[in-house]
Amino acid sequence: MELSSKKITLPITALILIAPFFLWGTAMVAMKGVIPYTTPFFMAGIRLVPAGILVLITASILKLPQPQTAKAWLWIMLFALVDGAMFQGFLAAGLVRTDAGLGSVMIDSQPLAVALMSSWLFGEVIGIFGFLGLTIGILGISLIGLPDQWIYSIFQGDWTAVNFDLLSLFDNGEWLMLLASFSMAVGTILIPYVSRHCDPVVATGWHMILGGIPLFMISWWQESEQWINIDLSGWLALAYATIFGSAIAYGIFFYLAAKGNLTSLSALTFLTPVFALLFGNLILSEILSPLQSLGVCLTLISIYLINQREQLGQKFSGNKISKNT
Repeated sequence: MELSSKKITLPITALILIAPFFLWGTAMVAMKGVIPYTTPFFMAGIRLVPAGILVLITASILKLPQPQTAKAWLWIMLFALVDGAMFQGFLAAGLVRTDAGLGSVMIDSQPLAVALMSSWLFGEVIGIFGFLGLTIGILGISLIGLPDQWIYSIFQGDWTAVNFDLLSLFDNGEWLMLLASFSMAVGTILIPYVSRHCDPVVATGWHMILGGIPLFMISWWQESEQWINIDLSGWLALAYATIFGSAIAYGIFFYLAAKGNLTSLSALTFLTPVFALLFGNLILSEILSPLQSLGVCLTLISIYLINQREQLGQKFSGNKISKNT
C-alpha cells in the first residue's frame, strides 16, 4: 500500500514542480499574440492585479494569515517593486521587440544571477559544475543578446566593424528581457526574507496588486487605446496569462521558493523557454537565427549544469574515489 502511494505521489509532485514553468512558457506565447492589439504597461498591469486578487481570495478560503506588522508590509512593498512592477514592466516592454521564445530564454537566464546571490547570501554551494554552467550561460546570453554582425566581425578579427554603442543595445527587446530576468532573480532572493514575516502565498497576492498599480498609472499617463482593438481571442489570451501564467504559476513557485533550495528550484526554469520556443514555433511561427539558436542551446546547457551541479559533483567524486581504490 505504501509503495502504490509513492507511485501516485511522485508523478503529482513532478507535475507540481513543472507546472509554473509550463504555464510561464505558454503565457509568454499568449502575451506575444495579443501585444500588437494592446499596450505593454496595460498588459503588464492586467497580468498582475486581477491575478493578485485571485491569489488573495484563495488565501482567504484557505484561511492563511494576512500581514500583521509594518516590517512585513515593507518587505512586501520591496518585493512588489522588484518582482512586480519592474519585472512585468521590463517583460512587457521587451516582448514588443522580441519573440516569445527568445524573450523567455533571456528571462530564464535568471538562475545564473540567483546562483551567485544565493551563494553569497545563503551559503548555497555552486561548485565547479556550477561555475562551468555560469561561464557557458554568459556565452549563451551574449550570442542571443548581441547583434549577429558584432559576433561575426569579432570571429573574423574585424573589430572596426563593431559599434560599441551600448545604449543602442537597449533598443533590442533581448536586453529589456535581461533586465526582467535580473528583477525576477532579485525577487526570488527576496521571498525567503518576505516569508519570515508573512505567508508566502499571501505575499505573492499582495505583491501582484501593489506591483500592478504603478504599471496601470504609467499606462494611463503614457499609453492610449489600450483595449479598443482587443478581440475575444485577445481577451482570452490575457485571461490565460493572468489566471494560469500569473495567479497559479507564481503562487506555486513562490510557495516552493520559500520552502526549498533557491538555486535548484530557480534552475528548473530551463523548462520555460523549452515550452515557449515549442509553442512559439507552433502557434506564432517564430524562427531564431543560427547564432541565437546556438545561444539558446548553451543557455539551456548552463542552466542544466547549475541545477545538477551537486549530483554531477558527487558522481565525479565517486568515480574519482573508486579509481583511487
